[in-house]
Amino acid sequence: MRVAWIGLGVMGYPMAGHLVTRGGLDLTVYNRTASKTEKWVSSFKGRSATTPAEAAAGADFVFACVGADDDLRQVTVGPDGAFRAMKPGAVFIDHTTASATVARELQEAAAARGLGFVDAPVSGGQAGAENGVLTVMCGGTPEDYAKAQPLIAHFARMCKLLGPPGSGQLAKMVNQIAIAGLVQGLAEAVNFGMRAGLDMEAVVEVISKGAAGSWQMENRHKTMIHGKFDFGFAADWMRKDLGICLDESRRNGAPLPVTALVDQFYAEVQKLGGGRWDTSSLIARFQNLDKAK
Repeated sequence: MRVAWIGLGVMGYPMAGHLVTRGGLDLTVYNRTASKTEKWVSSFKGRSATTPAEAAAGADFVFACVGADDDLRQVTVGPDGAFRAMKPGAVFIDHTTASATVARELQEAAAARGLGFVDAPVSGGQAGAENGVLTVMCGGTPEDYAKAQPLIAHFARMCKLLGPPGSGQLAKMVNQIAIAGLVQGLAEAVNFGMRAGLDMEAVVEVISKGAAGSWQMENRHKTMIHGKFDFGFAADWMRKDLGICLDESRRNGAPLPVTALVDQFYAEVQKLGGGRWDTSSLIARFQNLDKAK
């Protein structure tokens, strides 16, 4: 089996590594920044490629995890894109968080070339990628998904086909909408408790075992309490994702008032210089508001 991987960022780097360490696969990898490719190959062996097309040549499966819609188009249907080099019957598995529109567009382009395509965005953050316990939401045909799932399983604890092409991206939007409100609620709660003079470590120990408990509470309350925001998914990335959600909501008519508000709160975090802070940095807004008084 020949496998290629395109995009060795914070998520893609460890995910590709699991295909080697857990799956025993031999990968050809491509990354826009060549130094990351060299580092990955030195750690996991395999081969490096200078273009997506070179990486994908003759591959049975090609994975991608890049930045956004236009990045994805470039590595698939661009001048040096993977689609032109993949052999008929091969499957392209896209882990980029992108729009449902581009997922459907690329599925059609892939089908026209006799290729399979699965949109498969992930949730679980950097820690989930490094530990190989991601949640993967998939869209595509049952046939393409059946081929892709055994490989995805090497870095996922949950993987499910949720509908036709684009469904994986739509499910990721649902995920991000739910997270946005949770993180803002947690930021408000922690800030309130600290102002009230409570020991918030002790408070969270109690309330996390009740109805208020969530993954965000378990994993992000300490970063909020201590103002340490370097533990994962960045505010810049969250704004990109929420922008995709808001664009889709304008198409399907679903109101997203809380999501739109939290998106603007993250814009404030960016203005504070926190674009690379993790999503729990929403609490930093309150500290800034205090300074402005």
